[in-house]
Amino acid sequence: MIGWLRVGFVAATLTALTLVLWPLQSLAIARGWTLARRLPVVWHRIACTVAGIEVKLVGQPSRAHPLLLVANHQSWADIMVLGKIAPLSFIAKAEVRDWPAFGLLARLQRTIFVERDARRRTGVQAKAIAERLTAGDVMVLFAEGTTSDGNEVLPFKTALFGAAQSALHAYKAHAVTVQPVAIAYTHANGVPLGRYFRPLAAWPGAVELGPHLLAFLKEGAVRVEVSFGTPIAFGESSDRKVVARTAQASVRKMLAASLRGHRTGAKDRSWLREDDPALAPRHDAVDIWV
Repeated sequence: MIGWLRVGFVAATLTALTLVLWPLQSLAIARGWTLARRLPVVWHRIACTVAGIEVKLVGQPSRAHPLLLVANHQSWADIMVLGKIAPLSFIAKAEVRDWPAFGLLARLQRTIFVERDARRRTGVQAKAIAERLTAGDVMVLFAEGTTSDGNEVLPFKTALFGAAQSALHAYKAHAVTVQPVAIAYTHANGVPLGRYFRPLAAWPGAVELGPHLLAFLKEGAVRVEVSFGTPIAFGESSDRKVVARTAQASVRKMLAASLRGHRTGAKDRSWLREDDPALAPRHDAVDIWV
């Protein structure tokens, strides 16, 4: 009963919030106001609060521009989690544009929609991303191209890393900063999530959205750790495939470090290699709750 009341409260609050901010955000986008970058941050911060999502930062987003954040992708909640941290926009698959509610929110976030299977359009799509990067927008690329179960990082797709090249070549930028970002769902109601329960927060592609969304919101308290890795300079001589592999390795190490800090029991640790240098304590990180 309490779970359903929580779902109703979240739905009512976010519906009211969206109806209030929608006209202003639409006007800000049409007029090109900088407010269009900041209003979504307000929405996501309120959304995370009412949904019970606590976000812990390890490290900070780079202040360099143009900036492309490259993250692992586990859930629809990733958008809210990253969206509350800083003004940014996302790169999403074209189907999201037509999703009920989520499509509207994505458009108001100034999302760039791409057809991942349309290889002939990769150059055009990369150019659109490059335009936004050089205009000062921080863009987020979920480079796996799909969602995972939260326990691993899937291979990164390299095609849209070409957006960095487009920004360099077409807009005469000296360098594009590519920063790896790892998202790890670690707790629910104060209890560490193990390997087999992490899909409570993560949304693998085979799971229907509706039931997963309801189950997530019924929990009422989910903790997420977001780690920002060492920025990678993408210059004229850089190879996008090498940059993608470097970013993937960094995200994998940060995810493993976050998950290792919240394991329970010897059996739950068996999937991690104890000799992995990524699992060593990170003394250079700064932990911040947002």
